[in-house]
Amino acid sequence: MSSPEIPTPAQSQRLTVTVGPVAHGGHCVARHDGRVIFVRHAIPGETVEISLTEHDDDAKFWRADVTKVVEGSPERVEHFWPEADALRAGARGATPIGGAEFGHVSRKGQLELKTAVVREQLERLGGLSTAALDELFSAGVEDVDSNGTDAQQAGLGWRTRVGFAVTPSGKLGMHAHRSHTILPIAQMPLAVPAVDDLRLWELDFTGIEKIEVAAPANDSGVLVLLAPVHGLSEKAAGHALKRVARALATREVAPSVARWNPENNEIEVINGRGWVKETTDDHEFRVTGDGFWQIHRNAPKVLTDAALGYLLSGGYLNDGADVADLYAGAGLFTAPLADAVGPDGSVLSVEGSPGTSRDARKNLHASAHVEILQGRVEKILGTQSRASQSAAGQRRRFDAVVLDPPRAGAGKAVVRALVATQPRAIAYVSCDPAAFARDVKYFANAGWQVEKLRAFDLYPHTHHVETVALLTPAPKAS
Repeated sequence: MSSPEIPTPAQSQRLTVTVGPVAHGGHCVARHDGRVIFVRHAIPGETVEISLTEHDDDAKFWRADVTKVVEGSPERVEHFWPEADALRAGARGATPIGGAEFGHVSRKGQLELKTAVVREQLERLGGLSTAALDELFSAGVEDVDSNGTDAQQAGLGWRTRVGFAVTPSGKLGMHAHRSHTILPIAQMPLAVPAVDDLRLWELDFTGIEKIEVAAPANDSGVLVLLAPVHGLSEKAAGHALKRVARALATREVAPSVARWNPENNEIEVINGRGWVKETTDDHEFRVTGDGFWQIHRNAPKVLTDAALGYLLSGGYLNDGADVADLYAGAGLFTAPLADAVGPDGSVLSVEGSPGTSRDARKNLHASAHVEILQGRVEKILGTQSRASQSAAGQRRRFDAVVLDPPRAGAGKAVVRALVATQPRAIAYVSCDPAAFARDVKYFANAGWQVEKLRAFDLYPHTHHVETVALLTPAPKAS
């Protein structure tokens, strides 16, 4: 939960601490007089001056930002983004924006930190042994930008989707970490060039509360979603939307523009169209509004190659196989699954978002052997429908499943419902190592094991990391 206001370094108490290990969430652990402090913008082993941002006397732990480095790590580098640099912000008594909390760490150092986090979560929450992780995860977190340009090798220019806020004066902004405070920005180095080409920081967003930009890596056209300030009169909202749309229409490559309601995800097209076209090597996808799509420009290929690679190499995707894609989105995994099992097979696609499920129907309308259902995964797997019943009226059994839940993970109820379908194998794609580790434990309690594991740095300069695992039933003890 965001705090209403985070004190600036000029207002906050400062301490000097020695930084301990990295922890999940983008911070490291330090201690002061027996108190645990989660410190952002630090590196393990450093001695740093910190500014306390949350420090209630009765709190179990405190939070802080680094404001000065006393003894730095060899992996510390100058932050590439001034607005997100805690040291620059601390020197002027200000607060950095969130969203690039590892920008002060070398790319090599970032991979090492993320590898440590994945291991720690799977040991502590997932119950995997050190020996098992040594075997499963010897490669650690893998870089996905090594073949790009110099900027891409540095982990820049990868985001195809970006959300912005608006400052009280109507300027483009982003939030400080865990705060309602919005700070102005004049660039977004993590985004693909098409986002900065819009020069949004030049515009007057008075009357607009939130902005979402989708810029597919295939250069098929940018979509800008504008959410008017909640409670603003319809007349004032209309003026604000038209003003911004007119300004964007003057850009060298004018984007599509739509009004957006974040509460129900409804959109109303102002200019152009209300969707973007995403592509992979073999398929084309329509993604409406703020519908889900993998953020990193390389993520669709990286993740489909890893997840389907596990299932194909294991012999789980033969012609005629019965498979499922759970939390399927617009069909990124559904489409290649349908290709793999052929017209004699069957694919169940389940997605909770009504809008995204409609996109999936459009994207896969030519695949008669794909069944697309909208709703909660655990309910659909447990209902007496075509989705969960075989032709003989018995519970449907899957040969293979792709499971790609939201950041919170699948959870105990979904794991229980999925295990009941007795799949031969599950390719689990996760964007949160803690949630993934908890689900690994649920699967282990149900008699399943992690057979293979990879992790990818699809969120450079942030603490986020993507994992792909092959889960299979554990051999029964003799």
